[in-house]
Amino acid sequence: MNSVFFLVLRRMRAPIIVLIVFYAIAVLGLTLVPGVNADGTPAPAMSFFHAFYFISYTATTIGFGEIPVAFSNAQRLWTTACIYMTVISWSYSILTLLALLQDKAFQHTLVASGFSRRVARLHAPFFLVCGCGETGSLICRALDILGYDFVILDKDPQRVEELDLEDFKTNDPTLAADAGAAANLLMAGLRHRQCKGVLAVTNDEECNLAIAINTRLLNPDIPVLARARSPGVMASMASFGTHHIVNAYERFAEYLALAVSSPERFRLIEILTGLPGTALPQVHRPPHGRWIICGYGLFGRSIARYLTLPGITLTVVDPESDGPANGRTVRGIGTEVHVLEAAGIREAHGIVAGSPNDINNLSIAMMAKKLNPHIFVVARQNQGANDVLFDTFRADFSMVHTRIVAQECISVITTPLLSRFLAAIRQADERESQALVQRLEEVCKGHVPEVWSVTLDQHNALAAHKALLNKRPLSAGHLLRNGARRETSLPAIILMIERNGEVFLLPDADFMLMADDTVLLAGLHLVRSSLLLTLHNANVLHYILTGEDKGGGWLWQRISARRH
Repeated sequence: MNSVFFLVLRRMRAPIIVLIVFYAIAVLGLTLVPGVNADGTPAPAMSFFHAFYFISYTATTIGFGEIPVAFSNAQRLWTTACIYMTVISWSYSILTLLALLQDKAFQHTLVASGFSRRVARLHAPFFLVCGCGETGSLICRALDILGYDFVILDKDPQRVEELDLEDFKTNDPTLAADAGAAANLLMAGLRHRQCKGVLAVTNDEECNLAIAINTRLLNPDIPVLARARSPGVMASMASFGTHHIVNAYERFAEYLALAVSSPERFRLIEILTGLPGTALPQVHRPPHGRWIICGYGLFGRSIARYLTLPGITLTVVDPESDGPANGRTVRGIGTEVHVLEAAGIREAHGIVAGSPNDINNLSIAMMAKKLNPHIFVVARQNQGANDVLFDTFRADFSMVHTRIVAQECISVITTPLLSRFLAAIRQADERESQALVQRLEEVCKGHVPEVWSVTLDQHNALAAHKALLNKRPLSAGHLLRNGARRETSLPAIILMIERNGEVFLLPDADFMLMADDTVLLAGLHLVRSSLLLTLHNANVLHYILTGEDKGGGWLWQRISARRH
């Protein structure tokens, strides 16, 4: 607010000085020009008080008349000059003020001041989202569904204006500013006591690097998640201690290789890391055999590196770059029939349309399907605006880098325990993964489950923590009982329990809990509020443990005791 005030003073300095000088001249003149009495005899000039009073209403063209008596001709002549002087000075001041209000820099200062005040008034934990393009929008929508506040910095003013039309449920300050500047990050709450993390997901990886460095220097206690593409930027981020680096190309290549080698385990990871509330992703079963990679940039190189698996041979189609040493290279884009024929499209089992151009990728995919109807098609989608085209084509496996980055960011910042669970199940066999997938699909009824964790301590589970300290038996199965009807179970699964650094995967219903355990769950969104009530409300917890419905208050308990 101080910057706005001083900016107004600086821009209005000349008009205010002119106004003061003209007022002073007008008042001084009236105190020097003699008046006239009613009988025509000379009268003394006005006092400073009467002169100032007269000029105050005359200069603003209000005009109450001549006071305290009728003016002399000399006074009227001076008043005429004063009217022109003061009207000109007021016009100059008003026009300058209007120009100031239309000035882009001043408008930005006003918006930034209001933004800073809104951030300062945040009392709930929030995340700082830097960049709100396609990836940032997906992250913000997911955070809004999960009930988290967030602050948005985006360089594009038009995008910020569009965000004002979003029907977010939470309080979400937005500002059009360069997120790579330290001053803007501080204004957005980087050092705010409620800031729980920073997500650098702009389309410029150099800007993401600057955000990561600024965060590590200005507030090293909070985690920062950064999006990157090139190995050099990833190495720079890692050297500054960035907590989590998201490379959509590397992650998708890893997922594709996992879908080839362990499809059930990949299906499990895909469900648990999806955006909550969205439809369950389709089942992917990429085959072994001969694969063609069209486009050998950063994405194509990642695919080739991860698909170096037993039973897979690779052919790269690219107009300039040579493919890996263990494969062969065909020159071209992949949209031409003769190029695909030379790459062996009719004998291939899978093809990756991985160029940076969506139209080329669709052309490659359609041509591949025409030449080999049974081929498994992986299509890379670069722009979210082309959703309709890719949905109409229906590739067997689509790579949308914005969704991959958003899904990983959400899973990391909202449930850090999930990464430990995913690391642990990498050792699970296909039958175990398939069994858990079936349980999740039954529980979630066609939608991606919400994954969250809760610690059984005094702050997050008051009633349960007190019961455990009093040695009351509380099992994992008790947590999943319905607080309204204890005979029924809530649609959720306990994935893991952490106790003093030790983890217990997929505990049975009779697994006994202890105080300060951390429980990782997956289920529908409504389960979270029901479980929260069980953990905090002693009466609900007592009903679940014993089947006895205790009254809610002291009076009701007395009445119930007398009845018994």
